[in-house]
Amino acid sequence: MAPKAGKAVVAALREDIDRLLAAEPDVRADADDSVHQMRVATRRLRSVLRSYRDLFDAEAAAETGSELKWLADLLGVARDAEVRAERFSDLLANYDKVPAEVTEALVGASNTAYTDAHAEVLTELDGSRYRRLSEVLTTWRTDPPLVKALAKEDSATVFDHVVRRDRRRLRKMVFAEPTATPDDRVEILHDIRKGAKRLRYSCEAAGEVLGDNATDLGKRAKRLQTVLGDHRDAVESREAILAAATTPGPNATLYELLADSEEAAAGRALASYPAAAAFVSVPD
Repeated sequence: MAPKAGKAVVAALREDIDRLLAAEPDVRADADDSVHQMRVATRRLRSVLRSYRDLFDAEAAAETGSELKWLADLLGVARDAEVRAERFSDLLANYDKVPAEVTEALVGASNTAYTDAHAEVLTELDGSRYRRLSEVLTTWRTDPPLVKALAKEDSATVFDHVVRRDRRRLRKMVFAEPTATPDDRVEILHDIRKGAKRLRYSCEAAGEVLGDNATDLGKRAKRLQTVLGDHRDAVESREAILAAATTPGPNATLYELLADSEEAAAGRALASYPAAAAFVSVPD
């Protein structure tokens, strides 16, 4: 027999809260991939609060969700700089005798941006705002503000409703995308990526309750998220390269080649999009 919805959602929350709090010491030590792990845990938790919002007191969930967004955005500045530095390093590795000024303009500047952003993260982790958030999350591990009536409902029924709702939300965005103008398409694809991520996390939270159907759907959503994430990364990398190539000079051709490589990478990712998104067309 499936547990009650309240007990099941507390278990899902606890797992994500533990991930978030466990990542903090590694972030402080600047351990490899630690900012990424803490950011993912923060986003997962915020996504669960949004998807399973009917189970929580609306005001408390909105307040905590807002604070999680603040933390995710803070970590995101550092993580985005880290990703750019790694991506630029990989791109430049394909060329011989890369001028030092190009390496500095791309990799060096990104590393500096990461160092500055990480310092800001550490400042905030020592501040009262993060301390209040961590105290709230510690309480929510076992005693979140649930809507008592719905918390007593069968978890399979409640979780199935949530997953179906997130899937319909994603389907609506995917079906609307072909009508977008070329100028709007990049942002709409980014919204679809976020919708796929939300569905993925709601499915993963429901895996213990709904079983293989939710797990398989979550994997399909993750695939769509990954494809569109690759597209977004390539688009943003190309924009950063073009921004760095602000003055004509002997390195102009190299910058153009790098930008062309990222444009091709974005195209390859986009070519995989229709197949990755096909699952949303299958009836619930």
